[in-house]
Formats: sequence, C-alpha cells, structure tokens
Amino acid sequence: MSPFETRPERLLPYSDEFSSVEDYVDQLLSFAADSDLFRFLCGGVHILDFFTTDPGLFVAAVPKEWQDYLLKTEPMAFLNFLMRDDLASAASGPCPPPESLLQYVKDIRRFSLRRSFRPSRPKLPVLPRHVALGMKTKKVHEVTHFAGYIDRLAEDIAQATGVEFTHFVDFGSGQNYLGRTLASPPYNKHVVGVESKEANMMGAKNLDILSGMAEGAKRVRNKKVYHRILEAVDPSLHNDEEALKRAAKELGISDEDIATIDLRPRKELETTYVVEEGKGSIEYVVGRLEHADLTPVISQLRGHEGRVQQDDLSMMAISIHSCGNLSHYGIRSLVSNPCIRAVAIVGCCYNLLTEKLGPPTYKPPFSRPTLQPLNGRVVRESERRDPQGFPMSERLSTYGGEGIRLNITARMMACQAPQNWSEEESDAFFTRHFYRAVLQKIFLDKGVISKIFHGQEVDNETPFNSSTSPVIIGSLRKKCYSSFREYVRGAITKLTTNSDFVQYAQVIQEKMGDITDEEIARYEEAFRHRKRELSAVWSLMAFSACVVESLIVTDRWLFLREHPDLVQDCWVETVFDYRESPRNLVVVGIKK
Repeated sequence: MSPFETRPERLLPYSDEFSSVEDYVDQLLSFAADSDLFRFLCGGVHILDFFTTDPGLFVAAVPKEWQDYLLKTEPMAFLNFLMRDDLASAASGPCPPPESLLQYVKDIRRFSLRRSFRPSRPKLPVLPRHVALGMKTKKVHEVTHFAGYIDRLAEDIAQATGVEFTHFVDFGSGQNYLGRTLASPPYNKHVVGVESKEANMMGAKNLDILSGMAEGAKRVRNKKVYHRILEAVDPSLHNDEEALKRAAKELGISDEDIATIDLRPRKELETTYVVEEGKGSIEYVVGRLEHADLTPVISQLRGHEGRVQQDDLSMMAISIHSCGNLSHYGIRSLVSNPCIRAVAIVGCCYNLLTEKLGPPTYKPPFSRPTLQPLNGRVVRESERRDPQGFPMSERLSTYGGEGIRLNITARMMACQAPQNWSEEESDAFFTRHFYRAVLQKIFLDKGVISKIFHGQEVDNETPFNSSTSPVIIGSLRKKCYSSFREYVRGAITKLTTNSDFVQYAQVIQEKMGDITDEEIARYEEAFRHRKRELSAVWSLMAFSACVVESLIVTDRWLFLREHPDLVQDCWVETVFDYRESPRNLVVVGIKK
C-alpha cells in the first residue's frame, strides 16, 4: 500500500454518489463530451455578439422551457439557486424551476470538485512583518497555508521514503513571497526561484534585502550632486546610466565628479546571499521556461555551475498560481527530471493555456464561429497543436476518438469564482458586459464592424451561422462605467486617441463621431429590458465553468497516474479557503 493511501483527498467531487474515483472520471468525461448545453455555455457564448443577431443568443440557444424562469428570477436569487439552495426544496417550492434546469444544476454540482478547506496543521506560524512585506491579505493567507502545507508534505515524504529535499523549485516565483517564507525560520528551506520577468526578480531581491535575507551593495555618492542630476532628467530616465551621465555633463559637472557618483541602476548592483548551515537560502534563475526540462535551471545553481549531473539533488517543484502552461511544466517536471522527487502545483489563469488537439473534426449542434477581433490578436490557439498544451493526459487527449477540448472562452470562465460574487460586484460586471454588448450592436448598425457568415449560405440568419468582427476595447476609466453614455463616449475617445488603436481611429471617427447623446440613450432604452437575459446567461456560464476547472485539474491528476513506472502516488486537495483564494486546488505527485 502507498504510504499516502490513508489520505482521503485523492480527487474529491462535490457529490458522494460516485462509487469510486474512476466512476467519477468516467461520468465527468461522458458529460463533458456529450452535453451539448454544457459545451454551448462553456465556450459557445460570445458576449460581444449577444445582441448582434435576432432574436439574440438567449432566445436562440437557452432551452425554451428555462427562459421564463430565468427572466423572472432576480440575479442573486438565481445565483443562490445555482450554487447554494437545497434543490429538493427548490423543486417543491411555490415557483419551482423547470425539471430539465434542475437536472442540469444537479449535474454541474456533482461534477464540480469539492472545495472545502482544512489547514494542514492546527496552528500555523504567523508570518513575521519583515517576511510579509508587500503582501496583501489574500497573499498572506495563501503563503501562510501553502508554506505550512509544503513543510508538512516534505516531512511526510521524508518519513515514508527517507528522501530529504535539497531544494524547492518555485515555478514563476514573481516577488518570491512563498520562497522567502520557506527560506525563513521556522522552515529554513533552500529555495530556487525561477522567474521569466527580470523586473519581478529585481523586486524580489529588493524585498530580500528589506527582510534581511540578503545584503545589497553599498553605494558611495555625493548626494547633493546626484539629486541635481536627477532633477535635470525625466523621471522615466532615472535608471538610465547614460542619460544621467549626459545630464551631468550638460550641468557642467566635471568628469572627476561624475566618476565619484555611482549612476548604475539598482538592477546592476550585486545582491549578496550568505548561505549558513542550518538556515534557509534563496537563489534565482531568470529565464522563460518552454518545457519541463530543468537542466538549464540546475546548471545555474550554486555549486552546480555548468553541470548537468543531478544525482546529488532531491528537489520538489512548487508553485502558487503558476499561469497557463507553467503549471504543466511544473507537473511534467516530475517525469522529465531525475532530481525532481515531488511536485505540488496550484494552477491559475487557465485562459493562458495553449491547446494540444487542434480543431474538432465534427460540428456540435451548438458550435459557434470564434470571433476574430477587428483590432485584437487573432486567436489561432487550436491550430498550434502545442504538445505542451491542454489536455496533458492521454485519457482526455484520446477520449471518444476526438479528445476533450476547451476553448479559450471556456478556460477564461473557469477563473470566475461565482460562489464569491456579492450582489454589488455581480451587478457591476453584469452592467459592464451589458454596455459592451450594446456598444457592439451600435458598431454593427453604424458600419464600424460587419457581419460574417460561416458555412453554407442559408436563408435565415442565426447566432450559429454568423458572427461579427468585434472591436476589443479593453478597460476604461472608472468614470466610464457610471452610465452607458459615459461608456460610449469613453470608448470613442480611447479608440480615436490611443496610439494602440491608431489604424482604426479614422473609421471610428467617421462612423461614430457624430453620434448624439439622444441616440445613445435610445439604444440603451431599446435593450434595457434584455439586460436580465445577459446576466442569466453569464451566471449560467460561470456556474457551468466549475466543471471546466474540474476537467483541467482532473487532466493533470490523470497525467501523473499515467506514469506508474515513475509516480508512486498523486492526489488533489484544497490548500486555501475558497472565500480568500478560489484557485485553491493543489496537484501533488510523488516519485518512486
């Protein structure tokens, strides 16, 4: 028996009705592959096209027997029905939901993974102030609990296998809050932070200095002269050594005086880390990982410069919320590197995952053409067929002969965390999405964008044979969300003045420049009564995407299970309180 077989959290679904983990996986994949409604809500709805076709996405795609119930139920009451209400009571209440809707909600709930949380230890060390520098409340929660979890996991592995870890490799270390905590008492681990962005690494080193984990180089300079130079240049050039030298010469400062002033930017100054027996340490490797082979990382470690020998290393790959494929690299590292003895990866940003399988060879009943933004990056992820992308496991890659696919819309919705939405927050983003959708309708009517038809020509236009080339505006100033008029005016201003949109400024000015406040108000009034359609569908999308996250996490767990020659054990469990940090599922693997 595996030394970890007593752990109850192997892969826990919300419902207890499954006879085994294998039964859960079988039914989960069957539902994901066969439910047309699930596939429509998770990848087939484009909010920007919500009002651009008649009668609209709500009427065309939402089951007819659901529509009256959705429109009559207040947004928060509907969210409660989806995620919190007792469904037996709802079915027997004065206004019962349609039976097919009730069954769909039951299905989404039972295929969602359980998110209840229990700390790894009854009492975890409180982060000292000098270690918690820069952390917000959410980050303190994550780092406190995950550091405690990693420490206990390492202890359990050492007791069960005799393996003591030499290093903990943090994939995407960022500001290194986790690594700094693990390297500090009482944990005293040796941490390797792997980070692709040099700015993040420099920020982390500065926090290391402030926390006492490292010493910064001392600079001797004439402060009076130095400040004269700084005042003479734009603040954006304060870290440009050559610009500062030119300014000094223009001020008439002699070469001898310039030589006495250290004008190097902070990132060029050496940060010194003292390694002491019995204490933790930190080292950084800057580089963008494109795969799970850690040879380039290991060759840069202290004492391993230029070496690829891994026999004397025993490492655990760890990460809090590594984005996109970085989670895949962390998990794959267990089977790709002899020195990686365990992994504990909490993923995030599923929308940044690439796709492995390519476009499907069949056309589901609810499939819709992917929108190609007029002024945005054209999404061709499915055409890339990236072997590092989703899905990882052979089980999902080959299921039903076609595999399980999740497009970028489905993966983005899996990050929504609807269980945490408050009434005020949900109303605010329902309103933002309503504004976005109505503005796209204005763009279509005004000729800014055009209708695109897909497939064979047909007499009737539907949301499933047509789409638009939407204008992706991005975020606007807070004031722009105070009313629809302000939103439209803010969008026009951004599209006609921002350098990122210069190639589209002329068409926006020609088509939208003369729009009046009265015309904007008429559009808002014409679609106001349909805002509830949008909020109901968005709620269904976010709720349904809980199963998308289940699929992604299950895929990662299955990948480890598919390597029994190397992987001794693997499981999934929660490491954070969902209310504090909803991406709270860690995938753990232990090597034989």
